[in-house]
Amino acid sequence: MLIREMTPQECRAFVERVGFGRLGAARDNQPYVVPFYFAYESGRLYSFTTLGKKIRWMRANPKVCVEVDEVKNHFEWMSVILTGRFQELPNTLEYALERQQALEALEKRSLWWQTAFASGQVSGRHTAEPIIYCVHIDTVTGHRAVPDAVESSIALAERAKAS
Repeated sequence: MLIREMTPQECRAFVERVGFGRLGAARDNQPYVVPFYFAYESGRLYSFTTLGKKIRWMRANPKVCVEVDEVKNHFEWMSVILTGRFQELPNTLEYALERQQALEALEKRSLWWQTAFASGQVSGRHTAEPIIYCVHIDTVTGHRAVPDAVESSIALAERAKAS
């Protein structure tokens, strides 16, 4: 397998296309990672949730990390890591324009509401106040693996054998 570094442009295009990853927060030297749906737009990730551990931790420490990956098989995968800062977008006049921008970006994604809704179902909160937030991206790095010539020929032979 050949592993190469992705350009910042490739990373952004990948994150925009995938729209699902893992959000890492830390509090009192303890990490916490959760899956989440997001929409990427203009150097920001927008997301939606309800009040819980994730929001409490990000309010206490706004520095976050996001991991987005896609694995086709052992030899073909992509992984992007973003670091950034959490910002809550409260339902106030001051944030109305940015909240609208966030909602428009999120509505382009299918299932953008799903993890927050599922969280409410599990905890028994059916009418929790929605929280819209963004992650301002500070850094982005990524790697991509592709099969080398030998691995590609092995995969072709295995496919032929299975047929």
